[in-house]
Amino acid sequence: MEFTINEIAKLLNGKIEGDGSQKIININKIQEGKPGDISFLSNLKYEPHLYSTESSAVIVSENFTPSKPVATTLVRVKDAYSGFTELLQMVEKLQKPDLLGVEEPCFMHESSHMGEEGFRGAFSYIGKNCSIGRNVKIHPQVYIGEDVKIGDNCVFYTGVKIISGTQIGENCEFQPGAVIGSDGFGFAPQPDGTYKNIPQLGNVVIEDDVSIGANTTIDCATMGSTIIKKGVKIDNQVQIAHNVVIGENTVIASQSGISGSTEIGKNCVLAGKSGIIGHLKIADRTTIGGNTGVMKNVKKPGQTLLGFIGIDLKDYLKSFAVFKKLPQLEDKIKDLEKKR
Repeated sequence: MEFTINEIAKLLNGKIEGDGSQKIININKIQEGKPGDISFLSNLKYEPHLYSTESSAVIVSENFTPSKPVATTLVRVKDAYSGFTELLQMVEKLQKPDLLGVEEPCFMHESSHMGEEGFRGAFSYIGKNCSIGRNVKIHPQVYIGEDVKIGDNCVFYTGVKIISGTQIGENCEFQPGAVIGSDGFGFAPQPDGTYKNIPQLGNVVIEDDVSIGANTTIDCATMGSTIIKKGVKIDNQVQIAHNVVIGENTVIASQSGISGSTEIGKNCVLAGKSGIIGHLKIADRTTIGGNTGVMKNVKKPGQTLLGFIGIDLKDYLKSFAVFKKLPQLEDKIKDLEKKR
């Protein structure tokens, strides 16, 4: 990577404050920046580093006002975080070779078809009757079962498993070890205390622009489909059970779990280690805090839930104001008991 600040600003539709002729050869954190680096400032918690960084340039939002003189060159864009993300994407395209062709040994059944500009890595496997679009990159040791449909511009990193019957839209990305379409956790209790396996005959449907993290598991439906709608982003090590529906543009962080037949609305946020029991409906724009357990339907859109058993944020904060004072209240009770 080697660009002038002027060239970067042009790519990002940004405006320069300072010397735009300097060369940029690296991207770095603002607190670790060195000459030749470009950094960004989005979270104002890191603003103090702006006045001491050695980075040659820092990307900031157009409405940011420094509280002190700045020695580095500023590149002002509409939104610093989005602008920096765009820069990272450009650099990634430059650094990653465009994978094309077929590495051997690998296998694709004669009844399956893959579009142009694709890549199949060594030891990958594609089963019967699969339809795979253009510019799909299948890295080594990926398994794709029978009757799978995949749209254009998808990427499957090493070790991904796509089980038979799965349907995937365009522009989707699957990080290493993701498993899509494994059997749901379905067992019927018997009178003698044992469990009888319930066949899982459905599939998984993943719409366009979905990102699935490493070692995340999405189970197939018992009947019908487990559905991940357009624009959903799922972190590493997430469990999504059978017949779940995830609404458009919902974001789910690591180690969260969603039990069977739950429906989550659009534009929701599930923080790390959150959990939702089965057969619930979660309204659009719901935010579920880290380690929060949701035990009932969320009917009102836009709520924030927090706590081991998720309750409305305002109710939780009122409760927190009381239980953080419990040691003092206990002392007062002891004093009152002594006076009896």
